[in-house]
Amino acid sequence: MKVKVTIERGDDGSFHAHFSNKKMPFGLIGEGNTAADAISDFYLSHNDMREYYKETGKTFPEDVEYEFRYDLPSFLQYYAYAFTLAGLERITGVHQKQLGLYISGIRKPSGTTIRKIEERIHAFGNEISSISFA
Repeated sequence: MKVKVTIERGDDGSFHAHFSNKKMPFGLIGEGNTAADAISDFYLSHNDMREYYKETGKTFPEDVEYEFRYDLPSFLQYYAYAFTLAGLERITGVHQKQLGLYISGIRKPSGTTIRKIEERIHAFGNEISSISFA
């Protein structure tokens, strides 16, 4: 079973990983100072829940696969190791200073800006995936 986990940056600057799935008999949450920390904490919560189920004799769903989805600030922060703001500006057309404001949480992007960035990053990924080397 695939479960979509949302990674969001909170107003306090921390990151949260959570899901809402009525088919799951429990809920999980992960928190941290970075998106990676929140994901790591989420998996710790998953392991703790598995142990709890084992201790209480309940059957833990082993076929769960988590699919992480990011809000824009979380995505930008999580992939900052791979993309510079200047590079993201070239890919998305959004000025790097504006992207920096989104990462820091000072500004929140509009829905139109989020869609624009998402579409252009997907287009970039599709372009990259079609490259072959001789």
